[in-house]
Amino acid sequence: MTAKAPADIGASLRALARGARVASLATVSAGGEPFASLVTPAFMLDFSPLLLLSGLSEHTRHLRADPRAALLVVGEATGPNPQTAPRVTLTGLAAPIDDPRCRARYLAIHPYAALYAGFGDFALWSLTLREAHYVGGFGAARRVGRAKFQPDPEAVATIAAAEADIIAHCNRDHPDALAAIAGTPGEWRMAALDLDGCDLAAGEEVRRIAFPAPLAGADDVRGTLIRLARRARGE
Repeated sequence: MTAKAPADIGASLRALARGARVASLATVSAGGEPFASLVTPAFMLDFSPLLLLSGLSEHTRHLRADPRAALLVVGEATGPNPQTAPRVTLTGLAAPIDDPRCRARYLAIHPYAALYAGFGDFALWSLTLREAHYVGGFGAARRVGRAKFQPDPEAVATIAAAEADIIAHCNRDHPDALAAIAGTPGEWRMAALDLDGCDLAAGEEVRRIAFPAPLAGADDVRGTLIRLARRARGE
C-alpha cells in the first residue's frame, strides 16, 4: 500500500527530525568515498541541526576538507516491514559553530554529553540545510526544498524571545502538568522549547513532546500546553 504524503510535509519532517536522539551522518572521505557514522543531533529553533563532534573522529576530518554532509533520521515502523518507517534525509553544508546558545540547547537535549562536551577535542558543528528527502512510509517519497520545511521566522523569533521565561514559569509553577504531559511519574522539567514541540527532562532522560500543529508564536504556548496536560489527564 502506498502511503499518502502529509498535508504539511514541512512540519511532519521537522517533527520526525526534532524527535530523533540518534541519526546517521554521511560525509565524503578524502578519497571521494561515502562514509556513514552514528551521531546525536539536536535542533535549534530555526531547525538548524547541531552536532557535537570529536576532532579525532574520521567524519570530522572529512568535514574539515569537504563540508558537504547528510543526516538520516528514521522513525518507528508501523508494522514488521522496516520500509513502513518514516525517515528524512537532510542535506547541507557543515561548519563549526561557537555560540553559547547553541551549546546550551545541545546540552539541554543531550544532558549526558556534559561529561565530555568540555574536552578540548570536542566542538559543536551546525548544518546549513539545502534540501530534504522525506519518506512518510512505504511508497511515499518526496524531495522537499528548504522553503517548504523552514519554520516561520516570525514565530521562531517570538518563541526565541520568550523561551527562557516560559521554561522558568513552567518549571516553577507547573511541575505537575509537565509530569502529566511526560506520561510517567518523575520530576520532569521543561528543557527546551520550539514552535514544533518541547523537550521534557528528568535527570538524563529527555522526552520529546510534539505539538499537534506548529505554533504561530509565543502566545500559543500556554494554550497548547494546557490542552496537552488536560488530554494526558483524560479531562
